[in-house]
Parts: sequence; structure tokens; C-alpha cells
Amino acid sequence: MKKLYVFLNNLTDISMGDVSADKAIPPSGYTANLTSFTAGAMAFLAVFAMALSLATGRLADRWSGELARTTTVRISAPEGQMQAQLDAVVNVLETTTGIASARVMTDDEQRRLLEPWFGPDLPLENLPIPRLVEVMEADIGPDMEGLRLRLSAEAPGAVLDDHTRWRRPLVVAANRLRSLGTIAILLIAGSTAAMITLAAQSALAANGQIISVLRLVGARDVYIARAFVRRFTMRALLGAIIGTTLGMIAIFFLPSAAEEGAFLTGLGFEGWYWMWPLLIPPLTALVAFWATRAAAFRALARIS
Repeated sequence: MKKLYVFLNNLTDISMGDVSADKAIPPSGYTANLTSFTAGAMAFLAVFAMALSLATGRLADRWSGELARTTTVRISAPEGQMQAQLDAVVNVLETTTGIASARVMTDDEQRRLLEPWFGPDLPLENLPIPRLVEVMEADIGPDMEGLRLRLSAEAPGAVLDDHTRWRRPLVVAANRLRSLGTIAILLIAGSTAAMITLAAQSALAANGQIISVLRLVGARDVYIARAFVRRFTMRALLGAIIGTTLGMIAIFFLPSAAEEGAFLTGLGFEGWYWMWPLLIPPLTALVAFWATRAAAFRALARIS
């Protein structure tokens, strides 16, 4: 809490307060421009890392939620027995507790499922394609083992697939991508702090003689440090605003989510999540403030 108070107090001085301290130090040249460029580039990357993290989070939630309540029954039987086994499967599903609905998928729906692998002209009528029954579970799902036993007795060609085998790896992958997005944001923040620290140290070293003169006329280290903190914090804030704006524009023009549910389509923000990138500029200013402040006092302690 004390550190937050110190930051807010100093930030007020930086944005509104003692501007004369800034005028006492000559322009920092390329180091200030480097700070703006670094902050802008890192903010741009942070927008994409945040979008990746949120998008994969939505995927993980959807896969673990919607698919957890969806089951498929696959029926493979000779042509003369297919309809009888299909009717038996539907009857078993409709009379099983925990099943909300059961629907036989049409040929067109099965064709669309196979189209990405076999093309749009797949002749289903000439191929021994299994029939699929889409099952939606109720809030309290059925007894899967008991359902499998009933299906094997009523329809020997029916196979119950609750999607667990392939759903779990997808959810794990999406969650790991979300974690990688968070780690990327932390690495971006650390890299920004390192670059701003180096730029501030370079500026302080270049103005060593001026700092010595200011000390001779009575300037305190806090007064001198405030000039550098103000300059680099404002530069970082400006660069982050530009980088965040460009990143949000780029995200806005990315392709929207595909109807086929292709992986990582619709990468971006939805609804009020568009407010999240607006946190990047003030957080960048916070990082710049502490990095420059620490670098300034360390450098001033070395300058005699």
C-alpha cells in the first residue's frame, strides 16, 4: 500500500508537477526515442499475446463445456440391417434417463463433416459410411457404462463415443496456449523494463557533467531523478498508446471465427473484453516509472 501511495504521488509530479526539473536536463536524444519505440513495439505484441490468451481461453471453455454434453453413436452394419439397428439405437436413447435429445444426422451433415478431408464431391451413397446419431445430454448425464451395455444388446453395430479421447488433449492444448499467452505478457513487461532501464542509464551517463553542476548549485538527487523519470515515463506512455492502438486495429481486421470452427479463427476480443488492451498503456507507464526511478538512483549514487 505504501509503494502504491509513493507511485501515485510521484506520478502526479510527473504528469502535473515540477516541469522545471525536466528543463534542467538537456534532451536525451536517441535514448528517449528508443524508449518510445520499445514501448510501442512491446505494447503491440502485448495486444496480440492478450488476444491469444483470451481466445484460447474461450476455446477451452467451449470445448470443455459444449462437447462435455455431446455424445455420438456410430452405427456400422450391413445395408439390410442398418435401418433396424438405427431405429433400435434411437429407441434406446429416447428411453434412457439423462439424455435430453437424440437426432440422426442427415447425409448432408455427414458430408459436411467429411468435406475437409475428402472434398465436396464425396459419394456417400456408394461408400460404406457409418450412420451417426447426435446425442445431447441433460444436466445430469446418463450412466455411460449402462448405456453401452444396452446399445451392444439392442444394436451390435453401435459404438458410443463420448469424445473424451480427443476432447481432453484439445482442452489441455488450449489451456497451455492460454498460459503461454500470459507468460508472453510477463516477458514483454520484463523486456520493456530492461530496455527502459538501459536507455535511462545511458541518458544519465551522458549527462554526468550536468548532473555534477546541478549538485554544486544545490539540486538534490530526487530533483534530478524526477526529470529523468518524468521524461522516460511520458515517452513510454506515448509509445504504448500508439502501439496499443495499432495492435487493436490489427486485431479488429483479423478474420472472424469460421463456421467450421477452425482452430484459432476468431482470434481477438469480444464484447467488453475490448477494454482489456486499454490497461496496457498505464501498466507500461508503471513499469517505466519504477524502472527509470531505480536506474536513476543507482546511477546517481555512482556519479560523483
